[in-house]
Amino acid sequence: MVSIKGGRKRLVTGAVATATAGLALGAFALSGTANGATETAAAGAGKHAKPTIVLEHGAFADGSSWDGVVSRLRADGYPVVAAANPLRGPASDAASLRAVLDHVKGPKIVVGHSYGGNVISEAATNDPDVKALVYVAAFLPAPGESALELTNKYPGSTLPGALDPVTYQQTDGSTVTDLYIQQDKFRHQFAADVPAKQAALMAAEQRPIAQSALEEKATTAAWKTISSWDIVTTEDLNIPAAVQRFMAKRAHAHTTEVAASHSVAVSHPRLVADVIERAARAAVR
Repeated sequence: MVSIKGGRKRLVTGAVATATAGLALGAFALSGTANGATETAAAGAGKHAKPTIVLEHGAFADGSSWDGVVSRLRADGYPVVAAANPLRGPASDAASLRAVLDHVKGPKIVVGHSYGGNVISEAATNDPDVKALVYVAAFLPAPGESALELTNKYPGSTLPGALDPVTYQQTDGSTVTDLYIQQDKFRHQFAADVPAKQAALMAAEQRPIAQSALEEKATTAAWKTISSWDIVTTEDLNIPAAVQRFMAKRAHAHTTEVAASHSVAVSHPRLVADVIERAARAAVR
């Protein structure tokens, strides 16, 4: 395990911790275009080709949370796709991500932040083109576990008091509760080591997650068969560091610890990019 020095109450159903768009092919955020990413991978399809990096954001965030990571990966020659996560539930979100994975040809490294870890753990299952998984302040659920259950495994999350739930009625008469973070509490809770002006923009642009998504149990765990890397954030107020360490150890992941907030991809993009590239070099030789 690499350790890098930098910079409470338990959750209950309906007040849940995680970090962080309906997706048809072509309706996802790219560092270029879908065809561009595919063509880049295909063009270097020889022995030393670099895999495509597929990034999945978590709750209270969107694809722009990967901007600093994307720019560094692209500068180092990696094709990158930052997929849009619908944030509706692990099974349906994984189906959306799997459509992206199937569309981008060649070897891939799949990266998930926070709740995005739930999604990549399901989407990458039985996909021979996924050569490594990278979890960034993320959940690594085993079958039968939910994000809520894992967060509650150890104390330390302060998210419940920062949440702003919004309940609305769907056309079929059923109701859905979406979870936001209150904007005036966003920086402290989610992005304490991000500059104040940038955190304020993130708060205004955050995307909500369905409460039910954090209660839905995992059915598969790709980390059981695919080599995994994990960045553990020791100053995380969403997913306690003890929870992250437990999951990383269970998955036998190559672990890097950093004194960072839940928004480590924003505050430490070079570190995150370096871990992703380390995974890519180890997995695709």
